Amino acid sequence: MKKYLINLLFIGVFFSTIATAQELTQANEIIRQANLASYYQGDDGRAQARMLIVDSQGNKQMRQFTILRKDQQDLGNQDMLVFFSRPTDVKGTVFRVNKKPASDDDRWLYLPALDLVKRISAGDKRTSFVGAHYFYEDVSGRNPDEDNFTLLESNKTVYRVKAEPKKPNSVEFSYYIAEIDKQTFLPMKVSYYGAKNKIIREMEVLKTQVVNKFPTVMHAKITSLSDGSYTEMRFKNVQYNIGLPSTIFSERSLRKPPKKWLK
Repeated sequence: MKKYLINLLFIGVFFSTIATAQELTQANEIIRQANLASYYQGDDGRAQARMLIVDSQGNKQMRQFTILRKDQQDLGNQDMLVFFSRPTDVKGTVFRVNKKPASDDDRWLYLPALDLVKRISAGDKRTSFVGAHYFYEDVSGRNPDEDNFTLLESNKTVYRVKAEPKKPNSVEFSYYIAEIDKQTFLPMKVSYYGAKNKIIREMEVLKTQVVNKFPTVMHAKITSLSDGSYTEMRFKNVQYNIGLPSTIFSERSLRKPPKKWLK
């Protein structure tokens, strides 16, 4: 989120960590804390998630999956696996990420119907994640080094931070503004602006919950302002520090999921 800081930052949405509540004045430090809160809580984590995708005509689709995540170090390299279980047409699909803040992330998508492991190039990270309004980059998080940050406002409850991409031609937005909760450092709302300062996309956290002492996003929504279509993401059975072994974050797990850790 980090364009979407979170966008789970979802997933930022997906898991979140507690940061010391304090008044900060530097935008980069606020974003650092938000990145920790959105993607690096605990040493590892597991969650079940369900996405509801609603198009501009009101037609609905559902995606259900389990996320496994393990940190190599805070704000450093990180491994992630996303295993889809429903509906039938995406069952067995697996998304794998090797997050590398110092360089481009490695991302792969396993398509069981073709028995094919497809590498997702850096140029595709801003495309739809399995038909949702979330992008591939939203799931694992945008690298803060890709943006320049400015603190616009600090009130009693939130920091408002503006992020401008260092490479404008690499993204579909001109800038985004994140509203970050001062107590938890979770990005609660992220608005993406296009031409003429018009909001084109918006992420909003609808529900949070403290899980194992970690404030955690449990319900979030991304809306396309051009047509009103949206995707909602809900999480359940969130757990942290469960002792995930590093060995499961491999190509082998794409074809043979680690069932022990998906229960």
